[in-house]
Amino acid sequence: MKSKANMVSFLGLVAIAIAGQAQAQEQVVKIGHSGPLSGPNAFAGKDNENGVRLAVEELNAKKLVVGGKTLKFEMVSEDDQCDAKTGVSVAQKFVDDGVKYVMGPYCSGVAIPASRIYSEGGTMVSTVGTNPKVTQGGYKNLYRIIASDNQIGSSMAVYAAKVLKVTKVGVIDDRTAFGQGLAEEFTKEAKKQGLTVVGQEFTTDKAVDFTAILTNMKAKAPEAIFFGGYAPQAAPMARQMKQLAVPGKLLGGDTVCSPATGKLGGDAVNDLVFCAQGGSILEKAQSGPAFKEKFKKRFNVDPDAYAASYYDQVLLIGESMKKANSIDPDKVGAELYKTTYKGVAATYSYDDKGNMKQAPITVFTFKNAAPVPLASY
Repeated sequence: MKSKANMVSFLGLVAIAIAGQAQAQEQVVKIGHSGPLSGPNAFAGKDNENGVRLAVEELNAKKLVVGGKTLKFEMVSEDDQCDAKTGVSVAQKFVDDGVKYVMGPYCSGVAIPASRIYSEGGTMVSTVGTNPKVTQGGYKNLYRIIASDNQIGSSMAVYAAKVLKVTKVGVIDDRTAFGQGLAEEFTKEAKKQGLTVVGQEFTTDKAVDFTAILTNMKAKAPEAIFFGGYAPQAAPMARQMKQLAVPGKLLGGDTVCSPATGKLGGDAVNDLVFCAQGGSILEKAQSGPAFKEKFKKRFNVDPDAYAASYYDQVLLIGESMKKANSIDPDKVGAELYKTTYKGVAATYSYDDKGNMKQAPITVFTFKNAAPVPLASY
């Protein structure tokens, strides 16, 4: 009896040893996500999070081996509410928890202050914050994975002048780092294109009633109004433009290109709203339709503005870990800087400031309350 009990005990120890060995041969890599998971921009935060999740699941299926260990990727997601103070707290939490890779923040007003915390903590950041200041802090291992405001804002001004053939424009911004920066870039390029800026108005990223500023704008008879801000404001603004019979189109940047603008604005946005977004037309991108299909199958929703960009960057980071044979952000960053990677949304290669060397931009309008791509540049 005793020897049988000993044998059972011995086998138990062997099983524990084997399990321990398997664990020892596995290396956990945490991928953080910082974005708005509550509040009016929660739809965007959730979409970005889904893009990260899909890439993490695919990387785990690949069973990448780095330094003799199989990498096990784990996503940890935090709600930064598109709020600077909250975003800085999230950054500190990630750094304290040893998270070395963070996807986000979504809002420039969060990305700008949080980037210092991440840099000091040795964490790599991949953001869709488009304000030019995001990459002007001199922080290493900070990447902007889409076009910046100066590319998006200026391309919309060129489109207004060359394609829509307008000569007089009004400008409204929501006073956020993102909205203000975008409006400034649009205004700068509009003047270069010979357009007359007939009026400039300001609102907030919480406002829903734009009657007063639109009435002021209407008196100046612009042929188009550019709005620097987010979908939850652009949609009611479009509705109120129709109600007040304000002439001209409503133009915007990437955040206005979201399906949320159509969901919130309904028929009012059709053929009225034109916007520019970083990335090429997914339907026409080589792997775009396949990505859309697997995203829909996995999450039961269509991808929104930046799911594909987040997905691409996570896969690129995984590939760079394999090339560097390391999970150290400095070594992985060195690989990123010398890599050209063809993803779903774009071909990624970065300059020394972490901006994309060639960031495609697509102009959209709305039909049946849904964004429809017109052309990529």
